[in-house]
Amino acid sequence: MTRAEQTLPCAGRSTACLASQEKSGKSKDMSAPFKSFAPLAAALAMALGAPAPAQTGGSAAPVSSVGAATEAGFTAYLQGLRPKARAQGVSDTTFDRAIAGLTFNPRVAALDRANQPTAADAPIPDFEPYRQRHVDADRITRGRTVYQANRRLLSGIERDTGVPEEIMVAIFGHETNYGRITGDFDLLRSLATLAYEGRRRALFEPELIAVMVMMQRGVPRERLLGSYAGAFGYPQFLPSVYLRDARDADGDGVANIWSSQPDALASIANYFVRAGWRKGEPWGFAVRLPATFDRAAVANRLRASRCARVMERHSRWLTMREWRALGIVPTQGSWPDDRVMATLIEPDGPGKTAYLLTGNYRAILDYNCSNFYGLSVGLLADEVRR
Repeated sequence: MTRAEQTLPCAGRSTACLASQEKSGKSKDMSAPFKSFAPLAAALAMALGAPAPAQTGGSAAPVSSVGAATEAGFTAYLQGLRPKARAQGVSDTTFDRAIAGLTFNPRVAALDRANQPTAADAPIPDFEPYRQRHVDADRITRGRTVYQANRRLLSGIERDTGVPEEIMVAIFGHETNYGRITGDFDLLRSLATLAYEGRRRALFEPELIAVMVMMQRGVPRERLLGSYAGAFGYPQFLPSVYLRDARDADGDGVANIWSSQPDALASIANYFVRAGWRKGEPWGFAVRLPATFDRAAVANRLRASRCARVMERHSRWLTMREWRALGIVPTQGSWPDDRVMATLIEPDGPGKTAYLLTGNYRAILDYNCSNFYGLSVGLLADEVRR
């Protein structure tokens, strides 16, 4: 992501948010995820560098390139987590299996240290180049294929949750390019490294213990691979978000977001239900502004407590009736209900495409608080359904 809009930290969404923050190596205008560490924008960050050698099935860890003192401190730190793991229902047997052979991963620590918020006054690039890369013909075509292959399932999920079919598919496409890039860092080793390193221990230590809880509940050790920041599976959930939101949609008794499209799509929808998706409202739509439009009259005078760099680009909230009265016109389609509230954004500045954004756009920002991400998810969803 372009890091110009980035702010830290995630506020409370799913893993995605958190992971998305960790992935701030991704090419987006990312700012701290709106709600939490949800369901992460991990795909690019995962692809950023050579993955650490994966440990599978508790096999011996690769030789570490760090000093003996670091490894000794790392081992002692992990042993000190046993009481916290027990408090979350992790047996000593599972705990021992989880930490067996783990070593500090300097590559992960370096990637995390490189993930720093940019200066508050850093310029924000135009959205259009990002849109062209992320709402491209290949992603649209492959999204339509996933959409058509899962129509029966998707329509049922939308009926039950109110989350549009195409939004589920668009998140799947943005997070991992429909499963192509899910990461091959060992989750336990990465999260243990990030927790021990200490810069954001309060964020990563609970995620490390959440992975142990996953193992306690039967998730195979060899399946625990993902981004360096701990996001995994088709929707790039963090472990805590998996435990909270993952769903079994194909009826095999397992919430398998690693290889089951039905499970991943249903889990994404469940995440959005928790994020407050409003049934029957669009995420937003492109509009044209009159030449005489008074931007100062709709300027937002409030500063958001979270994701401020992202939210400061939005106008104040008005109803659709009020926006229409100001001479704004949708570029295509019709207006939503007059009572629906929306904010205005001009991501590339005056004279370029503008968008009215509803409360459901904020639910997308909860997944990853970046205007570039939110807009491109919405636009990809529109193309998938078209």
